[in-house]
Amino acid sequence: MNTVDSMEKLIYSFTKLPGVGRKTAERYAYKVLDMSEEDVRAFAENLVMTKQNVKYCSVCGNFTENEVCNICQNRHSDIICVVKEPKDIIAIEKTKSPKFVYHVLHGTINPMENKGPNDIRIKELLGRLEGVTEVILATNPDVEGEVTANYIAKLLKPLGVKTTRLATGIQMGSDLQYADEVTLSKAFEDRKEIS
Repeated sequence: MNTVDSMEKLIYSFTKLPGVGRKTAERYAYKVLDMSEEDVRAFAENLVMTKQNVKYCSVCGNFTENEVCNICQNRHSDIICVVKEPKDIIAIEKTKSPKFVYHVLHGTINPMENKGPNDIRIKELLGRLEGVTEVILATNPDVEGEVTANYIAKLLKPLGVKTTRLATGIQMGSDLQYADEVTLSKAFEDRKEIS
């Protein structure tokens, strides 16, 4: 392919983003060429500034520009919701119902990737349990998320902290005939009484 070296490097850089293949990266690169130099500089400065300024909250592990994130500063609760990564907090906060604080693991137990319990923030969670009455395990309903949730639940059981897991099961608007056995089994396990 006859491309300019600078363009090829830019395309390659865009392909490092999740979900961006070669064609999408090319579209992004062409869009950059169409932008004014001022807009490109501002875009590049925003990338660098974000990388330099955003860090993890020293309490929960969420994204912040300060030592402690806004949620930890402004919300006090005896319930901790455990999530895999900071972007999970954004999704939960959109529900407008959270009355709890968070703890970000920054990963899950995954032997295939040589990630064990000591490679994620489980020790930090255990250090936050004073005064906590409930821990909600909100890891993904996949193999790694289940393994991680079960591991944490076993650690918390002897400590007398109520441990709950997000309900899983059949998605709204879907047909039972298309549900896999694991999803259907979880739906039956997590069924609730209709009042």
